[in-house]
Amino acid sequence: MSDKQTILVILEPDNHPYDVVERAGWLAELNDFDISLLWCNAETSPLGFPFLVSNEAREIGQEILAAQSEIVDYLAKPLRERGLTVTTKVLEERPISDGILAVVQDLKPAYLLKGTQYHAAAERSIFVDTDWQLIRSCPCPLWLIKPTLIGEKPVIIAAVDPVHSHDKPAALDQVIVEQAKKVASKDNGDVHLLHTYQWMTGVGSAATKTFKPIKVPVTDIEQRVRKEHQERLNELAKANDIDAKHVHLLPGDARELIPAFVRQQKASLVVMGALARWGLKRAIIGSTAERVLDHLPCDILIVRGEN
Repeated sequence: MSDKQTILVILEPDNHPYDVVERAGWLAELNDFDISLLWCNAETSPLGFPFLVSNEAREIGQEILAAQSEIVDYLAKPLRERGLTVTTKVLEERPISDGILAVVQDLKPAYLLKGTQYHAAAERSIFVDTDWQLIRSCPCPLWLIKPTLIGEKPVIIAAVDPVHSHDKPAALDQVIVEQAKKVASKDNGDVHLLHTYQWMTGVGSAATKTFKPIKVPVTDIEQRVRKEHQERLNELAKANDIDAKHVHLLPGDARELIPAFVRQQKASLVVMGALARWGLKRAIIGSTAERVLDHLPCDILIVRGEN
């Protein structure tokens, strides 16, 4: 491998590997990156485990590993033909998320790329899915890929929280914007800032359900809240030279608004933040990135912030 930065690319048989390889080639050519392809297949993992004492089982396991090595080399061939430097490996460690994170720690890639698809409720509730584990723990930018094309002039959505609700630090917004601008600048793209906030609808009706109804100045509160959010968002946009026409403030539920806005803008990528923290509340509720992942029609890039 050369002295260039590397992107680590996770290939899985059920997560559109050809689309992932194509996206990796696009990103590597834009940034002059090397590529490391890591083949992961949970279905064949038991045959590779050392506790299998049967010689026949071990032989079958070795044959499967050899076949997987051929597959990943086959997927690497078109990238190499484009002049890119590519290394390949088959992941044998389990669970897969731990094995991937170990490679990340060793390789320190510029990005971790991985295909993603719809996650069943059971996967989300017990956190067995590799995507959820990587969202929570991956120390480098995590690029989750959907089977879509990147446009010639891609629209990049930076989903920010400039009032720092949910305990998010101010520095995380800057990381999100910088990553969005970095991707856009390489491919003549446009960056849009998007901030959603919970509006006051329902406060007044909830108050009327009390034993002694309380008159709540909902309209006044809503106006003040919106003004504060708009001012903070405008400050972030000005600090990063983002045109006012590309600054969007929307009241409502992020899980509904972000996917709808992405479709409206025909966006190619959403950049969002995740915090490197643990706790029961976070483990149960999860981040906004986790809640919108299944509903986005495009790629999502998750960047890390510390608190």
